[in-house]
Amino acid sequence: MTDISNQKRMAADVLDVGEGRVWIDPDRVDDVDGAITKQDIRNLIESGVIKKKQKDGTSRQETEKDKGPGSRKGHAGARKSDKDKWKEKIRALRKDLKEMREEGEISSSEYRELYDMASGGYFRNTKHMELYIEKNLGE
Repeated sequence: MTDISNQKRMAADVLDVGEGRVWIDPDRVDDVDGAITKQDIRNLIESGVIKKKQKDGTSRQETEKDKGPGSRKGHAGARKSDKDKWKEKIRALRKDLKEMREEGEISSSEYRELYDMASGGYFRNTKHMELYIEKNLGE
């Protein structure tokens, strides 16, 4: 068998990958053996004799499957702090309130009242706030 390690090295350089990711067509090894310049290698790449192998990776599916409650370590607050949960919730509430005020669904005074209620922790989530508005402010 012919030694094509030099051609494989050049192909890896041209393809900008490691030598392990270079695939050479086993039926066309003689053509590859005759390639002595990088231009020859480029021509072989163009004709499909030399190709770049796909990168090996870890499937996310397996990782996600193992994320059940039994695999979790530490307190729930260690995964997402109470402060981060609060920031997400209050930003969503304030964004919805601002949209409602701009669209004319609520007045400025109602906006201020609801804004203060949200800041005080009255609403569990945006849906709860919308239900409150329908029930108490929707005339």
